Amino acid sequence: MSVPEDEKRLLPLAQRWPRASKFLLSGCAATVAELATFPLDLTKTRLQMQGEAALARLGESTRESTPYRGMVRTARGIVQEEGFLKLWRGVTPAIYRHVVYSGGRMVTYEYLREVVFLKSEDKQYPLWKSVLGGMIAGVVGQFLANPTDLVKVQMQMEGKRKLEGKPPRFRGVHHAFAKILAEGGIRGLWAGWVPNIQRAALVNMGDLTTYDTVKHYLVLNTALEDNIMTHSLSSLCSGLVASILGTPADVIKSRIMNQPRDKQGRGLLYKSSTDCLIQAVQGEGFMSLYKGFLTSWLRMV
Repeated sequence: MSVPEDEKRLLPLAQRWPRASKFLLSGCAATVAELATFPLDLTKTRLQMQGEAALARLGESTRESTPYRGMVRTARGIVQEEGFLKLWRGVTPAIYRHVVYSGGRMVTYEYLREVVFLKSEDKQYPLWKSVLGGMIAGVVGQFLANPTDLVKVQMQMEGKRKLEGKPPRFRGVHHAFAKILAEGGIRGLWAGWVPNIQRAALVNMGDLTTYDTVKHYLVLNTALEDNIMTHSLSSLCSGLVASILGTPADVIKSRIMNQPRDKQGRGLLYKSSTDCLIQAVQGEGFMSLYKGFLTSWLRMV
């Protein structure tokens, strides 16, 4: 039953444009969360790059001046060597990324749940629908946000490049976008998109589905109600599952995005995400795929 135009104009904006409102609210919430947790993200990226065996192919193994030193020591080293405010290096493209990614992900997930998969009247939602919806939503959101993620990762590594005596790649966020576009074209902005959407699919599968499942279980089978304690426990579990599933793809994604490139924008270290995976496991061991795991889990929680 349609609502008359006169009555529709009197409705709050959130009711008149529900999906647009969810997109904006998700973007705003993501911005606040990004500012609060970004030092963990920067630390995670630095940890993922430490001990990168593929650099030996470019003769840079002797220039690796930073030994693997864990989450706390890495964060402390950034503060001591670069300055406290450098913990937020790259936060601007990160905010751009989260506005696009979180908004697109949540709107897509809500659309799939309410329109495509038709959530039942008793609010029950089958697990397989939640898994599939979460993965599709993550893929859509991350593909749209890939250019901002690319710039974020490269700007996060600028401080380390400076300590190693390398020239800066960018003067700022907009210069980074312009330079990548000039060197690699539109395609260059989507460098690393394959492991990026793989990570997003795995993270959303673990995050959204585990959160819904755990919260539903706690409300129905324990004395807990739908309150902050239930949400906190659900976040703890969903963050753990998402980190276990998504960290290997995140490591591969970060390394592909940060690798040096030739004048045509082609990577000099890795031919593909599979090549990056093989080189990491052969040169550094399987657990190298879980560098930055703790920081990733803490940030998701």
